[in-house]
Amino acid sequence: MTRNPGPEFWALIHPHTGDPAGTRHTSRGDFSDLTTVVECEKGPFFVKAMRNRPGGRYDSIIREKLINPFVQPICPALLWTAEDEEWIALGFEVVDGRQPDIGPGSSDLPAIVDLLNQIGELGLPEIARDWHETRWDRFTGDETEAELFRGDALLHADINHTNLLIGERAWAVDWGWPTRGAAFIDPAMLVIQFVAAGHSPRAAEAWAANCEAWANADPEAIDAFAAAKTRMWWQLAWQRPDRPSRKALAEAAEAWANHRGVTVL
Repeated sequence: MTRNPGPEFWALIHPHTGDPAGTRHTSRGDFSDLTTVVECEKGPFFVKAMRNRPGGRYDSIIREKLINPFVQPICPALLWTAEDEEWIALGFEVVDGRQPDIGPGSSDLPAIVDLLNQIGELGLPEIARDWHETRWDRFTGDETEAELFRGDALLHADINHTNLLIGERAWAVDWGWPTRGAAFIDPAMLVIQFVAAGHSPRAAEAWAANCEAWANADPEAIDAFAAAKTRMWWQLAWQRPDRPSRKALAEAAEAWANHRGVTVL
């Protein structure tokens, strides 16, 4: 999302950008107060900014700032940060890429799977050791199921086609909520995205099977995750019936759960 910040914002980032020459709209970063490519004297830079207010969105941009050194070169490099009482801004390198086609038969699918394997090979940095993955706990049947989502893998945890870029190479962007959890979770999120894009659940799982994290996963954990994601997406769809994409993802998650023989109550 791109809003129109006042002159105080441009003054804040001026030491890093120099004189601006213009901005280019970007569809990335729906939960940010500003995402734009700034053409400037010292750039260009992809700039993501939030109002400096306590809460989830502030916590998210701080995590993205902290994790960046540990997720390169999978993610564009963070080149500078700027903060005052009103704003916090991150300035990233600009990479030449497009959102991938994740539909059946797309030539982008092997690159996406390779990218998830690269994410799976990242070590868990000390900075992320206490970022335990808990956001799906309330959609599980009990604490035993929730424990199946625990682990020591560094997760992107927001895998969807808008957070992937394909160019001369592939990138995973928008590391706004990285967590520590079970390694299968990122490939499992990809399965739902693939089903929503037109793959059968069986075909989507066949692509996920090329990810080492999926191949080594406990099937019971995958079943619990499929059920939890189905409950989550239906709740989100009911809350915002004006967003058909949520209903589509709920239907995709439910189709996947049904394929696995998982009953979702």
